[in-house]
Amino acid sequence: MAPAVRDYLIVTASYWGFTLVDGALRMVVLLHFFKLGYSPFTLAFLFLLYEFAGIVANLGGGWLATRFGIPRMLAVGQSLQIAGLVMLSALDPAWTVAASVMWVVAAQGIAGLAKDFTKTASKSAIKATAAESSGQLFKWVAYFTGSKNAMKGLGFFVGGLLLDVVGFKPALWLMAAVIAVILIAGLLLLPRQLGKAKASKTMRELFAKSRGVNLLAAARIFMFGARDVWFVVGLPVFLYAAGWRFVEVGGFLAAWTIAYGGIQAIAPGMVARSADGLSREVPNSRLWAGLLVAVPLVLALLLRRQDLWRPDLVVVAGLALFALPFAVNSSLHSYLILAYTGSEKAAEDVGFYYAANATGRLAGILLSGALYQIGGMTACLAGSAAMLLACWMITFLLPAHIGRSGTSKQAV
Repeated sequence: MAPAVRDYLIVTASYWGFTLVDGALRMVVLLHFFKLGYSPFTLAFLFLLYEFAGIVANLGGGWLATRFGIPRMLAVGQSLQIAGLVMLSALDPAWTVAASVMWVVAAQGIAGLAKDFTKTASKSAIKATAAESSGQLFKWVAYFTGSKNAMKGLGFFVGGLLLDVVGFKPALWLMAAVIAVILIAGLLLLPRQLGKAKASKTMRELFAKSRGVNLLAAARIFMFGARDVWFVVGLPVFLYAAGWRFVEVGGFLAAWTIAYGGIQAIAPGMVARSADGLSREVPNSRLWAGLLVAVPLVLALLLRRQDLWRPDLVVVAGLALFALPFAVNSSLHSYLILAYTGSEKAAEDVGFYYAANATGRLAGILLSGALYQIGGMTACLAGSAAMLLACWMITFLLPAHIGRSGTSKQAV
């Protein structure tokens, strides 16, 4: 087996395990505290520092991965995840609500740093290991992203199951043990110099991105905000309030995310390809983004007539349909960021891009709690449609060609 393929497989397997635990943690925290009587907006607040920390971690993690190498940043992220899980397990039921919320927010902040240090390092490893051919790069990105999201979906189910079977604290201890095993394996198997290069020396240099990277980052903010505005708080609370059990809520979120990940993995076969890696791929991103806008808009309109059908079944069916265009669009974006970035500082560009991703998730989470509290699932879906419309409009500005200097330029 070629060393590059070996390193890619090791990083992918490592990230699978991390993502499984991260998905389970999200479900354990959300459902446990909803059962304790926390309001939807308070639940959103629990994840506030988690997502804000992700913005910082992506920006700093990209620079650190370039400076010190990808394996070290993976180890830092995994160590922080263990610390966050152990801290969360120390929560005392006798504490006041305010003290409990502060403790959970702080623990989630550590988990947010952990997740995005690990994500940035892992996705940068694809650029460091894949051949320069756009065909192989797209396939490796799509498989990595799709399989990762399938594992995250499985994590949602595992989280709901653990909460039902073993309870809150034992679930956290089990997850910390899994991450510890992954941490040791990565330190032993990955070459220390993987992804190491000359890092930016100033903040201005760090933020000096190409037109393609900047526009794609802006589109990413709205796309993932549009998903999380219904996915993070609104949907789980909506289903639980409709009479679904924890394991059933976790099971649906797991099935949705696994299906979404599976579609991401096969996305290269659903997209017209070009020799230059952009001239067909960028127009395809516009097509799929346009299709995506319609789904939450139609669902929001259908929910206004809840006397005609069961609202939970309408939402479940509609969001199952949402998975197809969202997955293809997400896979295209994950490929395009690596197509737009140069290889020398790929980790920095990827970090910048996923900082935008975390910004979108942060906005989506806050809106999810606030909109659900104001207008229920209908308001969440209307907010999603508005954010997707903004994403779609930005895709028309994306460069469809790469200049000789390696920087993107707008097609005319």
